[in-house]
Amino acid sequence: MTLGDDFNFVEDTEFATTSSSYPVVFGITLTPKVSGIILGVLGLAGAAYMLMNFVIPIWDNIQQQETKQNELQQTIDQKKSDIKQIDKVQQEQALSKQQQLQVLALFANEKTLDTLLLDLNRLVESSNTQFPPHAVKAKLRKYVPIGKAEPITDSSFGSLVNDKLKRRSINIEILGTYEQTQSILRNIERLQPLLMVKDYQSTLAPEEVTQQDKVVVRRVGSTLISTSFQLQALMPLSQEEIAAAKARQSNTK
Repeated sequence: MTLGDDFNFVEDTEFATTSSSYPVVFGITLTPKVSGIILGVLGLAGAAYMLMNFVIPIWDNIQQQETKQNELQQTIDQKKSDIKQIDKVQQEQALSKQQQLQVLALFANEKTLDTLLLDLNRLVESSNTQFPPHAVKAKLRKYVPIGKAEPITDSSFGSLVNDKLKRRSINIEILGTYEQTQSILRNIERLQPLLMVKDYQSTLAPEEVTQQDKVVVRRVGSTLISTSFQLQALMPLSQEEIAAAKARQSNTK
């Protein structure tokens, strides 16, 4: 090796030593590659820090707000449904009340009973107009109310009717032909108050005779029958009577 070669070697060594200008931290030379790795790691750490301390809390807050909003919407929808149910219940109550009034109108009351005798007389007279003038006339021979209206407690119309309805009984007797009697009974069924026929009996009426100039004259024509039955008028109990019935039931228990 010549001297020139030695000199060149020394120069190359000094140049390599003096040309390394990268900083050294904790014994690590911060070359561009190493610096890039360190910056990448620091970026990831910063992103994780931002995620944990800012993004996730904000996201949780958004989720909570959405949950509250959904719950509030469910509450609003439920209240709307409740309002619709209230409207439906009110409509059903109005319909039930109307139906109750219609049903109650079918029953008798004290006012209709006051005119029942007149109504029966009118029915008997109207049946006579359906037959020839010379035919025998039907007659209402008996109209006898029995006591006053009493609550039904004997389950004669079913146990559900007990202490909800009362009845007034009237003994009726009609004299007329079979056709006239049948017409009268049909017309009684058409009367507005609810009337029940009970203990129906029909028998041949005694033959009527008259005496003219000491001669017995027998009636000629259709045979008369005497028809008797008990007419029961059903009426709803008043509120006071219902309260009295409940009190009576409580005392018997």
